[in-house]
Amino acid sequence: MVRVGVHVSIAGGIEKAVDRAAEKGCDVFQIFSRSPRGWKFNDLSAEDAERFAIKLKKSEMGPVFDHMPYLPNLASSKDEVYQQSVTTLTAELYRCGQLKIPYLVTHLGSHGGFGQKEGLKRLVNAVSVAFSKVENNVMLLLENTAGTKNSMGGSFEDIAAILNALDSERLGVCLDTCHLFGAGYDLRSPEGIKSTFDEFQTLIGLKRLKLIHLNDSKGDLGSALDRHEHIGLGKIGIDGFRSLLRNKTINSSPLILETPIDSRRDDLGNLKATRVLASP
Repeated sequence: MVRVGVHVSIAGGIEKAVDRAAEKGCDVFQIFSRSPRGWKFNDLSAEDAERFAIKLKKSEMGPVFDHMPYLPNLASSKDEVYQQSVTTLTAELYRCGQLKIPYLVTHLGSHGGFGQKEGLKRLVNAVSVAFSKVENNVMLLLENTAGTKNSMGGSFEDIAAILNALDSERLGVCLDTCHLFGAGYDLRSPEGIKSTFDEFQTLIGLKRLKLIHLNDSKGDLGSALDRHEHIGLGKIGIDGFRSLLRNKTINSSPLILETPIDSRRDDLGNLKATRVLASP
């Protein structure tokens, strides 16, 4: 059986995320540990962190993933944004430790015309500084991008360069299927999927793969478009997801859906579709 879940809200108290995930029938789930839309945040109290950790343990769901907020850009050429981004990464690593969350997912940002080489230097420095300030067991997961202009991490080569530069056991990878497809990795057939993950194994190593964001794509193959679609209703399609979910690398990894909620389908609909497509 696949281990699948969705991103859930922490509204009303972070421990309520556990209840919401359980109500949806999740095996795993993802959260923002605070509001994702601003730089400011309140520190977690020891009591709130303990309530979350206790409720999570009782739920038997897991692993749980925290996701970095939207504003940070760890490769930014703008000094103020860059410094705020490093501060946010440091804080999120610490918060994950408080909450007993083993993984933090981060986007890799955009160099903004700075150039890939300089963007890589900024990104590597940001992670190094955060790791030096927070020495816990939380693993930082680097999420691939769809290959949009100036973005970091649109190819396996880009991600491998970051991992090689940092050479840390505290780093893993989160692969987003929509982003992969947008970046030109064909996931519509068993052959395309095998080729993609053979390349990942060669350049990065499957032991680094800790999470898959399972999303269909509104954009075509190689479009560099980051627009998520319901499972099986986009350009990857039903056959693509059936093949993905019957691939050992995919179905043995935790799966988090970041699909839309609209008149066609909600989270429950996408969870059901995923489990149906994964069934023999």
